Amino acid sequence: MIGIICAMQIEADGILALCENKKTAEKYGMTFTTGTLNGKELVVVVCGVGKVNAAMCASTLINDYRPELVINSGVAGALSPLVTVGDIVIGTKAVEHDMNTTALGDKQGEVSFPDGKVLFFDCDPEASRLLEQSCADIGDTKTVRGIIASGDVFVSDRKKRMLINDRFGALACEMEGAAIGHVCRCCKTPFAILRAISDDLNENKGVDFVKFCALAAEKTVKAINNFTAAV
Repeated sequence: MIGIICAMQIEADGILALCENKKTAEKYGMTFTTGTLNGKELVVVVCGVGKVNAAMCASTLINDYRPELVINSGVAGALSPLVTVGDIVIGTKAVEHDMNTTALGDKQGEVSFPDGKVLFFDCDPEASRLLEQSCADIGDTKTVRGIIASGDVFVSDRKKRMLINDRFGALACEMEGAAIGHVCRCCKTPFAILRAISDDLNENKGVDFVKFCALAAEKTVKAINNFTAAV
C-alpha cells in the first residue's frame, strides 16, 4: 500500500477521482480514503496545512495502514530562479527551515533526537527516481530533483525565500513535507515528496498562489497516476 498525504483538498481531489473501490474512514478529523489506482492499493488523506497537522496525519497513516511508502503530494513555492510556475520538484531531502535552536549551538533547521541530531530528512531514492520518470510525459513541464524546505509560515517575501535557498540549498518551500519526513524517519517508513511550483520568485503573492494552484495540482495528479502504473 502507498500512502498519499496532501495538505489541501484541491491537491487530493484529482487522485481520489481516479481511484476505484473507495472506502472512507474518519480519524481525528481527517478522512482516510482507501482504494486502488492502476491496481495498486492506496490510502489518500488531506491533512490540513502546517507541520503539526502533517505530522499527526503521517503518524496515524503509518500506525493504522502500514504503508510501504508515504508520498507527500501538492504544490510549493519556488526558492530559486531554477524553477518557475508549473515546474515540478521531486524531493531528495527535506528540512524544517523554521526549526531554530541556534541559541544552544545547533545549526538552523537541526532537529534533536534521543540518538543524535538531524538537519536533513532523506527521501527514498528509488521512489524519487520513479517519480521523476513519472513526470516525463507531462507537457511543458521541467522536472528537477532537489531539497525541499518546510516551515509553519507561507513565505511570500522574495528576500526570505532567497535566504532559505542560500542557507539550505532548497529549491522549493512548503509547510508539510519535512514534518512527514520527520515522522517517517522515526517510524522507519520510506517517504517521497512531489511538489508542483504554484508561485515563483516573482509571482509570489497569495493571489498568485490561488491562481496557479489548480494547474499545479493537475500535474501532481498525473505524476501520481503514472507512478502507480509503474510500481
